Amino acid sequence: MTHRTVVILQPGYLPWLGFFDQMLRSDVFVYYDDVQYDKHGWRNRNRIKSATGPIWLTVPVLNSGRHGQKILDVEIDNRSPWGRKHVAAIAQSYAKAPYVQTYLPQLEELLMRRWSSLVELDIATVELICDWIGISRKIERASRLGIEGGQSGRLLDICRHFQASCYLSGDSAQSYLDTSLFAREGLSVIWQSYRHPIYPQLHGEFLPYLSILDLVMNVGDQSITVLTEKS
Repeated sequence: MTHRTVVILQPGYLPWLGFFDQMLRSDVFVYYDDVQYDKHGWRNRNRIKSATGPIWLTVPVLNSGRHGQKILDVEIDNRSPWGRKHVAAIAQSYAKAPYVQTYLPQLEELLMRRWSSLVELDIATVELICDWIGISRKIERASRLGIEGGQSGRLLDICRHFQASCYLSGDSAQSYLDTSLFAREGLSVIWQSYRHPIYPQLHGEFLPYLSILDLVMNVGDQSITVLTEKS
């Protein structure tokens, strides 16, 4: 069997470095877009670093009467100018960053479009960042595969669909993933075990676990080097 690593991750808004680490280590990257939306997770928000510390960029979504909705069904609440606020916060926080003028105009154009679907926004922001830093992978969406099933079984079936030899997972899944299912099928499970790199950063002492925007605004075309050297 050809060695092929599959990653299955929920989409996120301007995700952190670990998201892109998993993407880089994959041969096939699958957005897990049809599972239940986690209201206080990372689907619609992330953090950047300002002169006063970390601040949240949150995309407002419609929640009322929609308990249990899937990620792909989540609609953005456009009653407030969230896109303009995010662009302003990024511009202010990274005004002195070396690459803000290189990347912010494209990001501004994207965020100022009128989005209705959260998952479409999330995927578009990731595509833009991948284009900036030079990541190209086979990208799929779980909702389009026609694969049903429970937690571990469905993940296994998605891996089998792409003839995977390896499933790369975030460490948090160790509490629920049934690795014996994968072992019986001859698939190895690898835990990400992410070690966060340190890179040049504005505003004092280094702060990890921010949106990848912090990395890109500070180091630009060296972002891919930072992401790959630590692994």
